[in-house]
Amino acid sequence: MVISVFWSLLSQQNPSLMSLIMALPLPLVFLIMIHGVCSQRDGLSVSYSPSHICALKDSTVIMNCTYTYPTGHQIKTVFWTNTLVNDLSNDPEYSQRLQYLGDKQQNCTVRLSHVTLKDSHMYYFRFITNITDKKWTGYPGVNLTVTDLQVESPERVTEGDSVTLTCKSSCALTDRATFIWYRNSLKILTESNFSNKLSLNPVRREDSGRYSCAVDGHTHISPAVYLNVMYPPRSVSVSISPSGVIVEGDSVTLNCISDSNPPAEISWIKGGTIVGSGRNFSISKISSDDSGEYKCKSINKHGEKYSDPVTLNIMCELMMVQ
Repeated sequence: MVISVFWSLLSQQNPSLMSLIMALPLPLVFLIMIHGVCSQRDGLSVSYSPSHICALKDSTVIMNCTYTYPTGHQIKTVFWTNTLVNDLSNDPEYSQRLQYLGDKQQNCTVRLSHVTLKDSHMYYFRFITNITDKKWTGYPGVNLTVTDLQVESPERVTEGDSVTLTCKSSCALTDRATFIWYRNSLKILTESNFSNKLSLNPVRREDSGRYSCAVDGHTHISPAVYLNVMYPPRSVSVSISPSGVIVEGDSVTLNCISDSNPPAEISWIKGGTIVGSGRNFSISKISSDDSGEYKCKSINKHGEKYSDPVTLNIMCELMMVQ
């Protein structure tokens, strides 16, 4: 009766599929018909909810499960497996982390704590009744995928750019996740509603640092990724050493102070003429010819900036004659 109804509905709704099935060998047609109830037989069944779980590394996973069996049967053995054979409670890799929360009636829920990337498997519940050969493995089982977190970020950005960092996982986490961001190990308070994306718009030179992410309530933190913000020279100035009165014959060093990323190239200018390069410009045995205004020029691929000029006044040394 059931088969005849099946054929009638199929021929009305999908004549093309009906023609294809009729051309198949009878055993294969039978397999197609029973595929939808492959997890149930003779009153034995297992149901999982959900059947796919994406969990964060080092978190705890609950695999919800129920099972049924015919009236008059008694449950002798229950266990979870990832090979369809072995009992995970006897496996050293699982025995301390696996806790059966179910019973020998209809609840087969299990908890697996401190999950690792190696725990990514299909998991099945198996039970055996007191009736000979009445054993059942719930197939297909629970597909557990364990993921870590990685920060995706551009390696180099320029000050003023719009930058987005993304906290990525290899699968969509089953539990609703609230993300936390860190810069240089300090928590960042943002207005992004704790999203897996951190927006820096515009990015500032002060935003350079090592960024990592985590999920609130979990111990796992992603490896840190360095965000390198490039910017032109700023705060360019000149210092004189030694300070104070400069007497003819002294040795004097001018130092150019500049903040930039990448480091800037430095040149020294006196009265419109380039007289040296490098952060330090030294004059040994200074003379009156070295008097004048000096300034340094700081330049990288993002821009350039000049310091304010400084003036060297050289004093002549007076000889006392008796």
